[in-house]
Amino acid sequence: MTRPETFTQDSLGWVPWVEPVEREDLTAEQDAALLDDFRRASPYFRLLARDPQALRARTLTDQDIFFNTEGGAGRAERELAATATSRTNGCIYCASVHSAAATRESGRHDDVQRLLDEGVGAELGSEAWNAIAEAADVLTHLPLDFGPAQIERLRAAGLSDAEIVDVINGAAFFNWANRLMLSLGEPEVPTRKKSRS
Repeated sequence: MTRPETFTQDSLGWVPWVEPVEREDLTAEQDAALLDDFRRASPYFRLLARDPQALRARTLTDQDIFFNTEGGAGRAERELAATATSRTNGCIYCASVHSAAATRESGRHDDVQRLLDEGVGAELGSEAWNAIAEAADVLTHLPLDFGPAQIERLRAAGLSDAEIVDVINGAAFFNWANRLMLSLGEPEVPTRKKSRS
């Protein structure tokens, strides 16, 4: 197994420490809780399928936070909050997934990479992004420390209350999700197929 040495926007694999349910052994309830083929192929989600009701609730929450973008923060900002949280928690796998999504949604590769390389104190090219990264970091370290100062900074950077709620939801969800993932396995650098001569 090749473990990643740094935070990256490249795709990573994930290796569980507990055996996931094999696809052919999924019960009807577990299969339904996985919701789609992406999750059925993932050892992480098949591991979580051991508790199908919790998995279904987790996945629906995740989808609502990141894909229901009407009237709140854009996808890039939600993904940035998840990236900052994952960077603070040291979850290299989640940071890779959400940093790549933040770049894809924003086109701001260098700003996202700076967050991965330098941490949440890095200059991210706009006060809105700096405020989002700081809010996610404070929520991740100690949620009780999050308060009026972070809200006011987000508002001063131009975020509406609905956008602030989305940033908080993305950071809070990933604070929990990182810790679950970190306790069940670890990331790996996928083996690349050698090109034929």
